[in-house]
Amino acid sequence: MARILFLMPTKTYRASAFLLAAEKLALEVVVASERQQALESLTENKTLTLDFSNPDGASENIVAFATKVKLDAIIPVDEDTAVIAALALKTLGLPHNSPKSAMAAREKPRMRRLLTDAGLPSPDFSLVSIEDDFASVAREMSYPCVLKPTFLSSSRGVIRADGAGSFVNAANRISAILENLQLSTYDQKLAGQILVEDYIPGEEVALEGLLTEGHLKTLAIFDKPDPLTGPYFEETIYVTPSRHPESVQQRLRQAVTAAAQAMGIRHGPVHAEIRINQDGIWILEIAARSIGGLCARALRFENDMSLEELILLHAIGEDVGHVKREENASGVMMIPIPQKGTLRAVSGEKQALAVKHVDDIRITIPLSQEVVPMPEGNRYLGFIFARAETPQEVESALREGHRKLVFDIGQPCEDSEPSQG
Repeated sequence: MARILFLMPTKTYRASAFLLAAEKLALEVVVASERQQALESLTENKTLTLDFSNPDGASENIVAFATKVKLDAIIPVDEDTAVIAALALKTLGLPHNSPKSAMAAREKPRMRRLLTDAGLPSPDFSLVSIEDDFASVAREMSYPCVLKPTFLSSSRGVIRADGAGSFVNAANRISAILENLQLSTYDQKLAGQILVEDYIPGEEVALEGLLTEGHLKTLAIFDKPDPLTGPYFEETIYVTPSRHPESVQQRLRQAVTAAAQAMGIRHGPVHAEIRINQDGIWILEIAARSIGGLCARALRFENDMSLEELILLHAIGEDVGHVKREENASGVMMIPIPQKGTLRAVSGEKQALAVKHVDDIRITIPLSQEVVPMPEGNRYLGFIFARAETPQEVESALREGHRKLVFDIGQPCEDSEPSQG
């Protein structure tokens, strides 16, 4: 029986889906997280505590563990753990991405340099120190541009600036976000700079795939029907299959293959964010991991296989080249946070679930917790899922389901009007 080591930060949404997939496939499981689990002493060789902020140290601990307990694969769930997995897998001699490629997927400036050096369409960029005089820097910039942290994900801290004033405001907001993070020594170095890129107009899509020795198997191309023009870039709706012509989809696949090759990503799941315009196919970001949050629930494959099951089968060396996505269209809406405050109540779930083609709703922030919208925040209120014969029906169902939801968000000791979905 194959044994999988999961690298799962305690904050991840992905734990239950991966653990369920492993159970369905009858795989042995070891779960590694950054906090010691309460029953660790009673679950010998089933759990592992690692310092995720120290990739080299975490990797050494995994290798030492593997001398006692044979590991067949290591599954990371985010950019940080992908670096650790790459280091450990390399030492263990298992299929892996190079540590440099995992670092490049995590660090946006490295990624930009590699894509540019490979001659791929990539925006011009520069780095600004958080110690710089932002007003002076702003006078030297061309507009519109996009400012972003060098290493955060989920569109956190990503802000468009159309002039010097909005540039200074954006840089100050990003600096505040970075200052409020609890960072490792390594990340403190990354947090000292802000990446500034030319704004790339166009329609945005996402590609979900699996790489085997550099060969890409496209699992889904998601359209993003809501315009992502800024000033913030909070994602909402993903719908697949894509409504773009097959000729465009083929160019998307080629662009992701070329970008992965340029970065040295050769094995395992890959998630790419891409813009399409008259000047070409632009890779905004490419991650050496699968899609985040609960969005993977939008994907089903033949025999009702989940994305997580597919990833695990691939990781243990099974041939999944023949596996196809279900015939129906599907999609997910990441429910945006409309205002900062305390989530006091959610209503309308029953009505939303009654909308034709909506098949699930997950509210993921508990009541009484503070909610913070983008760009400072990094969470969604929850997720709405839909399936239908056509992408148009899926998109309509997601929008109608969202309209049925009402979120009561207010400051403590204050009354405010409920926020309509």
